[in-house]
Amino acid sequence: MPRRTVLLIPLFFFILLGGCQSEPQEHKTTMMVFGTLVTITLWDVEEEKANQAISAVSEDLSFMHEAWHPWRPGPMGRMNQLLGVTGEFTGNISVMPLLEKSRKLAKQSDGLFNPALGKLIGLWGFHQDDLFANFPPAQEDIDELLAQNPQLSDIQVDNVRISNDNPAVRLDMGAIAKGEAVQRSIEYLQSVGIANAMVNAGGDLMAIGRHGDRPWRIGVRHPRKKCDDENQAECVIARLDVRHNEAVFTSGDYERYFEYGGKRYHHILDPRTGYPADQTTSVTVIHHDGATADAASTALFIAGPEKWPQIARNMSIEQVMLIDKQGVVHLTPAMAERIELSDPQADVVIQKLP
Repeated sequence: MPRRTVLLIPLFFFILLGGCQSEPQEHKTTMMVFGTLVTITLWDVEEEKANQAISAVSEDLSFMHEAWHPWRPGPMGRMNQLLGVTGEFTGNISVMPLLEKSRKLAKQSDGLFNPALGKLIGLWGFHQDDLFANFPPAQEDIDELLAQNPQLSDIQVDNVRISNDNPAVRLDMGAIAKGEAVQRSIEYLQSVGIANAMVNAGGDLMAIGRHGDRPWRIGVRHPRKKCDDENQAECVIARLDVRHNEAVFTSGDYERYFEYGGKRYHHILDPRTGYPADQTTSVTVIHHDGATADAASTALFIAGPEKWPQIARNMSIEQVMLIDKQGVVHLTPAMAERIELSDPQADVVIQKLP
């Protein structure tokens, strides 16, 4: 599934126990779904229980990946085929809850989070997992699609019956699917009695409990420094402790992009212009709901340094870090209390929400 991939670097700590106490165990597995590496980490869980839980979560993630993929055969792909023609059809039960949540969040974001723009994503070539175009699409093609104005509100939902009067609508849930998947994974782990866990989907993550005697501690990637195995510490712009049942999601312009004519074109497209949003380099959001955090990080990125506080208020997001094109770090008061910037000389603006 085409999806922005951003890097939050888990900074794990270990506990040394003496005497006859048994050392708490960490269980971890990594899999490729949603176009990124997803790591499931459990702490202080018996081996058999951990293996069963990780297996179940892995199966669920694989199912959601296939069900929600907009460009492959499956429930979402089939829905997109039916949305392209007139008439009424029955929505697939594996897709409907995600669609309903998306409709609510799209409205709250003033349409900046717009999963109906699948055709625009395809026009730019960002629908492919690895390979995409290396030059912008023709202006007339962008203008034609924008004139059709595809919105989730074009889709009429009556229980499980769906109709659509705008054939330009094509769903791509790339800005919410990982959030929903991570949320469901954590909820399952809690339901089987696991108290300490993190599910990290390419840097977008959710955690419960703690990692031993310390919180889960993560680093947020600097949007203009290249990260690799040798310089992970240097490429972190901020650190924070993730509290129980919190999701931390980041949208950045530094993972899926190409350069043409000396300009960077990334995959976070502004539905108002049809082009990549160009006033922001990174947005990090903390929220108790993974899908909301996921969608909000995209919407606030597109909103930019002037409009984001209003959109954050509309979406009930209190903890935000936005880095604008000039490198200024914008923080809500709630985020400023928690985040630890790596550069104490950084240009910081504390922005209260209206």
